[in-house]
Parts: sequence; structure tokens; C-alpha cells
Amino acid sequence: MEADDEIYANGGDDTSHTRPIISGEQLDIEAYAGLYSGRTKITRLIFIAVHCGNPSMEREALRMAYDEIKKGENTQLFREVVQKIGGRLGSNYGMDNAWCDSVDRRAEQRKEKLENELNAYRTNLIKESIRMGYNDFGDFYYAHGALGDAFKSYIRTRDYCTTSKHIIHMCLSAILVSIEMGQFSHVSSYVSKAEQTPEALDPTTIAKLKCASGLAHLDMMKYKLAARKFLEVGPELGNSYNEVIAPQDVATYGGLCALASFDRSELKNKVIDNLAFRNFLELVPEVRELINDFYSSRYASCLEYLANLKTNLLLDVHLHDHVEKLYDQIRNKALIQYTHPFVSVDLNMMANAFKTTVVGLEKELATLITDNQIQIRGMPPFNEFSKLAANSTGMLRQCY
Repeated sequence: MEADDEIYANGGDDTSHTRPIISGEQLDIEAYAGLYSGRTKITRLIFIAVHCGNPSMEREALRMAYDEIKKGENTQLFREVVQKIGGRLGSNYGMDNAWCDSVDRRAEQRKEKLENELNAYRTNLIKESIRMGYNDFGDFYYAHGALGDAFKSYIRTRDYCTTSKHIIHMCLSAILVSIEMGQFSHVSSYVSKAEQTPEALDPTTIAKLKCASGLAHLDMMKYKLAARKFLEVGPELGNSYNEVIAPQDVATYGGLCALASFDRSELKNKVIDNLAFRNFLELVPEVRELINDFYSSRYASCLEYLANLKTNLLLDVHLHDHVEKLYDQIRNKALIQYTHPFVSVDLNMMANAFKTTVVGLEKELATLITDNQIQIRGMPPFNEFSKLAANSTGMLRQCY
């Protein structure tokens, strides 16, 4: 089969295929921040401010972070944000020493009260009260940004858990703090521990654990495992875990990881035909469309969606370090999938579909053939690619 016999099935400009307008607009910070609550909302806003490279967006993110922090008790984070603002937002967004002093003073009083209560519980050997005392200390430290101390307090409740629900609560608390600290080995460990008490797991908790496990695999660049976990997240999640992740993130993280790591049949069976995951994809139409375009071999459209999403994905605290690698893997899979059914491929048409030059395309194909990801049977060593793989009409021939 020649490439030009089936070009519309493999990346050509099929004008009969209509799709929604690609959203390449600047991130709506207010709408984005509204998806989250608690510390992750602030962390994400600060991350955007640091990485966006846009002064207006940076100031808006810092303004929202400032306002959000003032609703809580984390004076250390408040001081850091004030320093980042550097007086650029006027007197209303400067250092508020009176607020800091008031919060810190109340914190000392609260800490003393918690210590007295815990000591009394330990003296009386009341197991449930001791568990609650350590848990209260964990909440206290977490609210004030002392994440290491919060983690230690939460896991100390383990020795005083008397029911399966107590164990689940301890695990979820440890997971939350571990995600904030970027300690994803701890996340995996406490997900596994929680899953060992299935009798106490309701559908919402199961969905939360799948999300946490997905984030841990993503952090470790185990994209196929990450995809599987995000694809298993049930609709019960809703907005119940927005102190960690939004349902839109499940669609984006799961969709991109699946594209980068699944083969064609897995993409169809586990993503496109997955009714539960389809509900998440409906929240992010661009990701839904690029997955459908990839599966339908509409590569130009798929790559256009990816290009338009890239700027905003680089502002995601969990995806930032993985965007380039995921994009490279998705592009390589598209190149492999394009060439797979053909005896010969028109390099000019293929270059057009992949928005590159023939010379650039040859280099990409050379790497894939050298890595044995594209098999050109009967071809001489590939260092002669440009002389031997492409004939005078710009055709790459696969010799079967």
C-alpha cells in the first residue's frame, strides 16, 4: 500500500473532519485556582507565578496566593509570597506584621493546649484520645506549614488505631502531606497500606487512592502505570479531592500518559471505550479531541492540540517536569503509527503532516529506526539513511 493511497487515514488534511476550536488562550488563573482548595491551591498559584514568564500573570497569581494565605495560618508562606510580590501590588499586598504576630501568638497558645491535652491522654492511657491528640497535632502543623512535623504526627496515630477506618484516615493524611512535600515513595507506601484494608474503603476513598498512586507513578516517570491508575479513577471522585487534584487533572494526566505509553489497542479499549474515563475527558475537550485525533491518525490536528496546550501544561505543578518527555514519546508513537501500514511513505507528505521539514523528519526517523522502533526490513546500515532510505521522489521504502 502506497502512502498517498491512504494519506487521509494517516495524517493528511482531512477537511471533512470538523473539530472544536483549539484553546490556546492564556490560562485563566482565577478559574484554574477555583478548581482547588487548601495548600495545593496556594502552591499551584506560586508555581504559576514563578514559571509563567508573564509579569501580568505573575502578579495576578501572587495576588490570589496572598489573599488565600490570609484565610489560613501559615505565616512562613505568607512572608515568602510578600517577598515575591516585592511591593508591586501596592500597600494592600505588603507585609502585614500585625496579622503575622496575631496568628503566631494564637498558634503558640493552641500548641500549648494540644500538648497539655495529649499529655493527659497519655497519662490516662486512653487509646482513642491519644490517636485524636496526635491527629490534632498533625492538623496543627499542616496548617502552619510544618509539613515534616505534620507527617510525623499523623503516622504516630498508627499505634493507636483501633478500627480500619482509623487506618484509612491515617493513610490519607500521610498521603496528603507526602504529596505536598514531594515524597512520592511515601505516597506509594501509604496507598498500599490503605489498600490492605479493603473492608473500610468506600468508592470515593478508592478514587482518591487511585489519584495518589497515579501521581506517584507520574513523578517516577512510570507513565504506563500512571495512566492505568488515572483511568481507574471512578466518577465518585467528583470534587472530593480538590485539596490534591481536580477531575480535569485526572483527564489530562491520564490522557497524556496513555498516549505516551499505550499501544493502539490499549488506547481504544482502556481510554476511548472507557465510559467512566469519558466523563473526565468531557471536562477537558482538547485532551479528548487530541486522543481521538491520534487514534484516527489525524496527526496534524493532534499535534496542533498538543502545541496549543503546552504552555499551560508547563504551568502545572505535577506535569511541568514531564511535558517534554511525554510530548516526545507521543510524537514518536505517532511517527511509528504513521509508517506502520505502508510499503512506502512519501516523506514530503509525512513532513507536512508532522509540521517539520523532510531533513528534520529524516533525523527523527533515523533515530527510531536505529532504536528498532520502526523496522525497515532489508535495509543497509542506517548511517546511509539519507542516500538509501529516500529515493529521488522522496519516498521511504519498507522492504517486506
